[in-house]
Amino acid sequence: MNNFIQVINQYALDGESAINTEALKETAHLAKQTLENGTGEGNDFLGWLHLPSSITEQQLQSIEATAAQLRRECEYVVAIGIGGSYLGAKAVLEALSDHFAAYKPSGNPKVVFAGNNIGEDYLYDLMGLVKGHKFGIIVISKSGTTTEPAIAFRLLKEMLEQQEGKEFASRNIVAITDAVRGALRNLATQEGYVTYVIPDNVGGRFSVLTPVGLLPIAVAGFDIRSLVQGAIEIEQGDDEAVLNYAIARNALYQSGKKIEILVNFCPRLHYLAEWWKQLYGESEGKNHKGIFPASVDFTTDLHSMGQWIQDGERSIFETVLSVGDQDHEVVIPSDEANLDGLNYIAGRRVDEVNKMAELGTRLAHVDGGVPNLLITVPALNERYLGQLIYFFEKACGISGYMLGVNPFNQPGVEAYKKNMFALLGKPGYEQQSTKIQARLKG
Repeated sequence: MNNFIQVINQYALDGESAINTEALKETAHLAKQTLENGTGEGNDFLGWLHLPSSITEQQLQSIEATAAQLRRECEYVVAIGIGGSYLGAKAVLEALSDHFAAYKPSGNPKVVFAGNNIGEDYLYDLMGLVKGHKFGIIVISKSGTTTEPAIAFRLLKEMLEQQEGKEFASRNIVAITDAVRGALRNLATQEGYVTYVIPDNVGGRFSVLTPVGLLPIAVAGFDIRSLVQGAIEIEQGDDEAVLNYAIARNALYQSGKKIEILVNFCPRLHYLAEWWKQLYGESEGKNHKGIFPASVDFTTDLHSMGQWIQDGERSIFETVLSVGDQDHEVVIPSDEANLDGLNYIAGRRVDEVNKMAELGTRLAHVDGGVPNLLITVPALNERYLGQLIYFFEKACGISGYMLGVNPFNQPGVEAYKKNMFALLGKPGYEQQSTKIQARLKG
């Protein structure tokens, strides 16, 4: 089996290409050159580009040592962060974990997440989960003042200190933050927390291969060295697959396909798709441009969204993530009565049935006017996930420049915050509050 992920530009399974990618090849190579030379907009946020190969042995050992400390003393570790500060780690943990790990004992602490929403019941339930148990905290924020993680950290820090004492808390709270400034950096220095730096030139959605992602992944017991090695293999590769994907999706966008649906037939990939949606949505959705990133879990969603995808408005294309080898074999037994009519597949692996569902779906959707791209991953392990993460990151940078936007800023994210702060009466937002109140009164 091939040792790398592959992209097949399979717009139609009969060999007839529905779009012309040749015209975009030069544009893609220029965009790649712009990215690699650092001459485009947002070039002060390119620290991720050569990040995998720049990670040192000393950095890996430090992360592994901190993870070992948390594993020694904690039953739970709460990773606090929002957006890219949690989605990358969550994606990798879900992709590598036993589907029912939450219900099974293991030698590693359970890694749970907070600060990614403002759900009161969510925080109440989480605090109930860790109450009476030794837990640690990984708090991730450049500033320390982002609303969602700041609320969660204030609550959980107080709880941990009251429950286990300040000495235990100071040993088992890790701050991943700015190198020199900000509220969290100041607190970490004051309290003596172990700290790691979020590089200034790496945006949150590109941060999974920094301590932001590597530490929670290591705490859960997974091999961060293999994850990094997989990313290095794509970083130092020939970029053919990366370019194929960037070219194909932009060609489809220009042909009127405004929505890209990331499809998986593997339940473990749900949060990989959530990470991908942030990566592409926040990078490309600017200046009233951009492919809308959506995702579905098949075959589950074939029984819900399948109808719309098959017969709805033809504004979509699909990118299918296909996983080769499964970790385990489950064979369908024969049954003498055969009341369910399944004896025709008796003796076959469940994965063989799933693969035929995948192929049958792609055939049906292409016949229904939905172009398909196919990305194949040999297996779900740390190495191939590292490849996939870096593959999507680099393709995103190239695709954004092809689209004509700055892929590395997110100005629109601030709009809701201004309104929220004004409505809550935050100092400095009085003028905005007056405008909102007038608007609400009609």
